[in-house]
Amino acid sequence: MSAGDVVPAHPCVRIPVRGGGTFPVHRVYCVGRNFAEHAREMGAPVPASKDDRGTPVFFLKPTDALTLAHDVPYPPGTNDLHHEVELVVALGADAPAGELDESAARALVFGYAVGLDLTRRDLQAQAKATGLPWDTGKAFDCAAPVSTLLRAHEAGPLDALELSLTVNGSQRQHGRFTDLVWSVPEILQSLARLYRLRAGDLVFMGTPPGVGPLVAGDAFSARLGELCERNGRIVAAT
Repeated sequence: MSAGDVVPAHPCVRIPVRGGGTFPVHRVYCVGRNFAEHAREMGAPVPASKDDRGTPVFFLKPTDALTLAHDVPYPPGTNDLHHEVELVVALGADAPAGELDESAARALVFGYAVGLDLTRRDLQAQAKATGLPWDTGKAFDCAAPVSTLLRAHEAGPLDALELSLTVNGSQRQHGRFTDLVWSVPEILQSLARLYRLRAGDLVFMGTPPGVGPLVAGDAFSARLGELCERNGRIVAAT
């Protein structure tokens, strides 16, 4: 007979959905270098054409890195916290077994949000320089502020939307989804070759150029067109 949990179980992270209900999060996948201009500003190779793209770069954040709180604490262990505004894709169904075609990939999408992939840039740079994994630069508490989810049918075509971030009222980042190196269906197809995608998964789709530092006291506003907004403030850690 099972004796039950031997330590307290932390609750599943749930994101509010506009119009009612919550979205229970299973995994958080992230895409690196999915805007060519951001890849260029980070010193990474930029594909010359669609045939020269290679394969997407993926990493994961823990689900409890997600935060809905307005105040986001400055993380420990860094002096160089950076913002990266991103489209967040929420999956509403398990992926079928086998290769995904474009139609099946699109059918997985439940909705969208806007979020930040906060990055301890100094720790990431140190890891890159020594050829080590850069999890400490990306996966930490409150590393993924995210907005309320919007159902996909309410968003309309992504190509008509823009992604932007202002800090203290000044625009830092701006991008259009026509500039993505890999589209949402292409990213889901690539992920499905590596993982079993499930309902509750989130995919942070990559950031446009203009990444830069955040310090305690900074107020940020991330926007997905006029549809989603995620406002917050960086506060000193207690």
